[in-house]
Amino acid sequence: MQGIDTILNVLGSVCLLLWGVRMVRTGLTRAFGATLRRAIGACSRNRFTAFTGGVVLTGVLQSSTATALLLASFAGRGLISLSIGLAVMLGANVGTTLTAQILSFPLGWISPLMIAGGVIAFLSNSSDRARHLGRVAIGLGLMLLSLHLLEAAALPLRSAPAFVAVLEGLQNEYVMAVLVAAAATWFIHSSLSTVLLVMSFASTGIIDPKLGMAMVIGANIGGAVAPYFDQAATDTEARRLPLGNLITRVAVGIALLPFLGPFHQWLMMVDPAPGRLLVNFHTAFSVVAAIVFLPLIDPIAALCRRLVPDRPQTDDPGKPRSLDPNVLDTPAEALGCAMRETLNLGDKVSDMLRQTMDVFEKNDARAMKSIEAADDAVDSLYEAIKLYLIQTSRTELGEEDGKRYVEILTFVTNLEHAGDIIDKNLMELAAKKIKNRYAFSAEGTAELRAFHARVLDNLRLALNVFTTRDITLARRLVAEKTAMREAEARAADSHYARLREGRPESIETSSIHMDVIRDLKRINGHLTTVAYPILEAAGELAETRLKTTSTETASQAAPSH
Repeated sequence: MQGIDTILNVLGSVCLLLWGVRMVRTGLTRAFGATLRRAIGACSRNRFTAFTGGVVLTGVLQSSTATALLLASFAGRGLISLSIGLAVMLGANVGTTLTAQILSFPLGWISPLMIAGGVIAFLSNSSDRARHLGRVAIGLGLMLLSLHLLEAAALPLRSAPAFVAVLEGLQNEYVMAVLVAAAATWFIHSSLSTVLLVMSFASTGIIDPKLGMAMVIGANIGGAVAPYFDQAATDTEARRLPLGNLITRVAVGIALLPFLGPFHQWLMMVDPAPGRLLVNFHTAFSVVAAIVFLPLIDPIAALCRRLVPDRPQTDDPGKPRSLDPNVLDTPAEALGCAMRETLNLGDKVSDMLRQTMDVFEKNDARAMKSIEAADDAVDSLYEAIKLYLIQTSRTELGEEDGKRYVEILTFVTNLEHAGDIIDKNLMELAAKKIKNRYAFSAEGTAELRAFHARVLDNLRLALNVFTTRDITLARRLVAEKTAMREAEARAADSHYARLREGRPESIETSSIHMDVIRDLKRINGHLTTVAYPILEAAGELAETRLKTTSTETASQAAPSH
């Protein structure tokens, strides 16, 4: 039972460390995400400012993996050159060691103060930024607490036969130690956590410092593996930057591995404490990489372009353009990305609707096929936006962000329904008309054209309402719903009048004509729903649209007994 307790205590301490690292990173990203991204752009003038910016940025984020993913996103969108991105990453690798340096000192007494201060800040403030900074303080306190708990929990491992046997197997197998540490770091996506864990083991005498140095090399390599495999295989620009970072770390790791003995002697002269020695080696690793490769960022960039060549350009209309996965920890920005992609989806539905009258008027089978293909792209975009919104909702959303999340999800769903009506209903009616060689009467065609133009205008108005949330535009859009109901009734009366006159075109196309009107009205109904949350929030909606009868009015006015 004692062995199980030891394993559970170590596991719990490691998980607490990982959670603390995550809280610090997400708290800072949510509080200063946009500022940090602007800072990257500002410091990318040359390799030296880029390197300095990388040091500062990752010193704040406490995760070179997070920085690598952020830079890969920038490179994929052409916002930063590959060479400059590599310079930022070299600085980021140095910056992530600063936190390890700070946490290697005995600061356990600060832990309860930071946790208490963070909780007070989080619970007593309504400001999002203050709450996120409280989260950062809690995360830092948890990291310090976890290191203290880990040191105490790991002491019994020194006498555990199985654990000692594993370490003895790794003692002179430094290559295997590198691979084990790299795999562990890739799995947890945090080189800082692995280094702190190895530091804790060395401080308690569980592992030899030279074995710890090999594991630190593995942690540095594993920290570069995760961002590379986290990028989509089709996004070549985004994959090149983490590949270049991985190449530099592997090269330095291979170069240092045969010289662990001399490095151990040199670092002993700086600070002989095992934990401090490993943290100093961690810093030395990144500094050596920066000194060697900062002058070589252009050749490394060229090598990455050769290893990951450009793919043939394919214009996939169903591929999202604005859903940046690297801002998911900042809900306001993530919702902004989803909003821009929703407008892209709306433009595609608008194109489908615009082509619909060409199909009916000209019996254009080619345009009908184009609309069917466009609906496939609309479905793909809808699924991508929906999944992105679900991922965004996994973070803590404020009240306003929560409402906007529901509005975006509802609107994209209604746009997708509108696309389905165009593809599944209107195009089926068009195919029937083309197959039977039917033709609308001149008056019927004019009615359909006017009705269609009005729905198209309302689609444009709905997109404007969604973007601006303007109350006046929202009221216009809701008023159009009533106007469309009246327009449908007038169109039906005109059509029935032509039937009574016995016009052959009207008789042949009667069901198609009325179904087209009905489906266009259904599309309009889906579009107007975007206005209701805005009007409801402004207190512009009545509780019911039903008229109050005279009996109800009298009963409401009568005094109660």
